[in-house]
Formats: sequence, structure tokens, C-alpha cells
Amino acid sequence: MLDSNIKTQLKAYFEKIVQPIVLTASLDDSAVSNDMLTLLNEVAEQSEKITVLTNGSAKKVPSFTVGLVGEEARITFAGLPMGHEMTSFILAILQASGYPPKVEAEIIERIRQMSGKLRFETFISLSCHNCPDVVQALNLMAALNPDIEHVMIDGAIYQDLVNEHQIMAVPTVLLNGESFGQGRMSVEEIIAKLDTNSPEKDAMKLNAKEAFDVLIIGGGPAGASASIYAARKGIRTGILAERFGGQVMDTLGIENFISVQATEGPKLVQALEQHVKEYEVDVMNLQRATALNKTDHGFEVTIANGAVLKSKSVIVSTGARWREMNVPGEQEYRNKGVAYCPHCDGPLFKGKRVAVIGGGNSGVEAAIDLAGVVSHVTLIEFDTKLRADAVLQKKLYSLTNVTVITNALSKEVLGDGQKVNGLRYEDRATKEERVIELEGIFVQIGLLPNTDWLKGTVELSARGEIVIDQKGETSVPGLFAAGDCTTVPYKQIIIAMGEGAKASLSAFDYLIRSSVEVEAEKIAA
Repeated sequence: MLDSNIKTQLKAYFEKIVQPIVLTASLDDSAVSNDMLTLLNEVAEQSEKITVLTNGSAKKVPSFTVGLVGEEARITFAGLPMGHEMTSFILAILQASGYPPKVEAEIIERIRQMSGKLRFETFISLSCHNCPDVVQALNLMAALNPDIEHVMIDGAIYQDLVNEHQIMAVPTVLLNGESFGQGRMSVEEIIAKLDTNSPEKDAMKLNAKEAFDVLIIGGGPAGASASIYAARKGIRTGILAERFGGQVMDTLGIENFISVQATEGPKLVQALEQHVKEYEVDVMNLQRATALNKTDHGFEVTIANGAVLKSKSVIVSTGARWREMNVPGEQEYRNKGVAYCPHCDGPLFKGKRVAVIGGGNSGVEAAIDLAGVVSHVTLIEFDTKLRADAVLQKKLYSLTNVTVITNALSKEVLGDGQKVNGLRYEDRATKEERVIELEGIFVQIGLLPNTDWLKGTVELSARGEIVIDQKGETSVPGLFAAGDCTTVPYKQIIIAMGEGAKASLSAFDYLIRSSVEVEAEKIAA
């Protein structure tokens, strides 16, 4: 199963194993069990410190555990950890052996101090690029704390559990049998969710910070770029981010980032984060700005937990989010059939009927991908024709299990109270309303800027984008903006990075000129 290159890499990784590890498998006569045993044996062959046993008695079969020899294992993989999850498997071996994780000491200590039995189960799909972050975070917690267990469950293999727990989006996490969370979560986010006093603790730390020279709100490509340019100028720089990486974390394939032939969103974000950490940038992650006020000395930024940060200048780079249909039933059935990531959630709809809303590149690409998994795809476009590139349309129309409906207005998501079972739409030409019976709806209709919190503070366009000039300046002196939340055309990663650098240089120029003006006023006085 593993090629020679991977085996060579594993040998190098496994030299870091601290204490001997045992992989204990619970198997049956299925093909998956056979593949699992083959994988485990090939992995174990790369290190004398790894042993494979086949006497497991887990309830979930096939599965295997990762643990120290002579101790009860706390990390379980109920499925083949291939694709994106191979890294999760390798890290589990290293961390269970005692190899120190690349996590801040404060986070490690908080994990070790947690008390009470915590049994996490994470439903994943191997095509999900959000799932490994959650799996790796919970595996780390299980490796560090004997009261914590974690089971990764491949939904494609355990369809009975998927149906039992009505899992319709991945990653989905259960804690002690009850719903805990959905979507990407970092270890910091999980800890914050478990620690009910976390917001108050964070607020105290944030309130104690000195004023920044430049505070960047948003940790995507534009924000990361702005922070590096600012820090290189030697000024006090901070990043306030609801989620470092932003929308890029949800991007699968990136093939137009110049000088990098191909990469994935999470990998690019990891590289951005490492680059930012090379400089003296105060990164305040998992924090959402709710208000911004101009003061005599600069700006005050209020955070959701009540803390207030001060800065002489501010760069807003809050990016954008998926646009929603805004029809009845959409919120009620979100993650219960209504989804926004076909790569992540598509495998959960294997053999089922789904709809894709949107006829642009994203919508058509989603329909093409899903057609290889589901029984039938209905693509619905508001316009009279599709807007995707011709090459994508040609591929779409070549598929026998795809129906394209144009000139249609989505009116309502239908369901049985538990999950989606249909979509009602209007034929815009005849005004006739029709219903499509289906089990899933994937919304792919573009992005909305994350600027609602700035209404009345700075000039916004009709689309809600922050109006900026060629230097990234806004209608408020000292306030700059960059990236997908602004009026800059063409929402691309590489453009956002350039805009972030530009806004940072403009902010630095503003600070210099402001200080000169203050000195001149003092002399004149």
C-alpha cells in the first residue's frame, strides 16, 4: 500500500519515537480489514519500536488503536487513515510515544490539567481537508491526558453509525455520546469550548496589552502579509483573527499561486503561520472583533469577549464567507443536508440525490465532483445560462447523472424535521413552482464580505465591501483595509497578499507622517 518514497520518509519520522508503540487491530473478513492489516504491517516494518497485534476486541470492526506497550490505548482509528489522514496516523504514533508536540507550553499544561472522563468520536471522510485538524487535535489531547480518549470514524465505512447519529457533515464530533461540534476546530478552540471560563481569562490578557502601532484584524493571506511587512519595519504589530488562515483553510486545490505549482489551503496557511512567527507579531487567534472606534490617540477595537485593544492604526482584512441562499429551511437544515463544501461532505451522500446551487465555476466543479459519488446531481442556476468556463461546462454536460436547470429561483429547503428531503424552486420564465426530491443541497453562489460589524463606521459599497483607494486607505484616516473584504477586484489569494503588503506600507507611512505632524504641533505651541 505504501510506495518506497513514503516508506523512506516513515523511517526518518520514526527515529523520533520515544517509547515502543503497539498497534492493536480488531478485524473481520472484510476487504477493509485486509487492507488495514497490510497498512499496519507495512508501517511497523519501518521501525523496530512498532509492534502489530491482531487480538483487539473493539466494538467497531475494523479498527485499530495506537498506544504504549503495556498501557491501555486511548487513540483509535475506525477506518483506514489514508489520504489526508495519513499525517494524523503518523503524528498519533509519535505523540503517543512521548514525542513532544509542536504546541505552546500553556496549551499542553491546560490539556494535562483537564479532569473527568472525556470520550471523543470524530466522523470524517477521507476527502475532507478540514477533518485532519480536528483528528490531530483530539489525538494530541488523548496522548497527553489519560482521562481523554478519541476515536476517528470513517463515515464511508460506518454508514450505520452515520445514519444512527444523523451525520450529514464532516467533521462532526461527539463527546461522551452527545453532539460537541461540527467543522474545523483547532486544539485551542476545543479547549476554549471545554473551559467555560476561557472568555473571561482571554479578556483579562487582552485588556492588559499595550497599544499597538498597527493592529491587523483578520488572519488570512492579506492579514498575514500585512503583519510581516509591518513587523519588518520594527513597529509594534498585532493580528486579531477569528481563525488564522481564514477562507483559505477551506480551499482544497490551489494551482495558481505563482512559484508554487500546486498546494492545498491548509498547507499554505501552515506556511503563512510559520512565516509570521519568524517576526515579533502578537497573534491573537480565536478572537472576533465586534466594534471599532476612532479616538484622539488612534483606535479602540472591541472584541466579542468584552476586551478592548488600542492601536495607532488599523488594517482590516476580515475576508469573506460563503454566501447563503437566504430561503426558509436553509438554517434549520444546515449540516443536516444543506452543505457548503462538496469535497468534505460529498462522501456522506454516496448513492443519494443532491442539488448544487450555482452555475459559476465553483458550482459546476462541485457538480462534476459529486457526480462521481452520488446517484444524481441537479444543478440549479438563477441566470438563463451557466457562467462557468466552457471547458467545465463541456465536462458537466458529458455526465449522464447530471441535470441542469437554468432560470430558476430557489424558494425553500424542505425537510422532515430531521434532514433535508427536497427543494422548492420557481421557474422564472413561467412562474411555476416545482419540487425536487433529494437528500442534499450544496450551496455554491459566491462570497459575502465580513464587514457587517463596520456598518456606520467606514464607507462600504452597495455589496458591503470596504471602499479603499489605490493605497488601501479607507474613508477614516489611519484605517486601512485589504483583501476580499474590500472593493479591490478579483478575489484571489495572491492579490490579497499584495493588497495586505500595500496596506501595511501605507499604514507605516501614515504613522511616520502622523508623528511628524505631532512634533510640528508641539514646536509651534
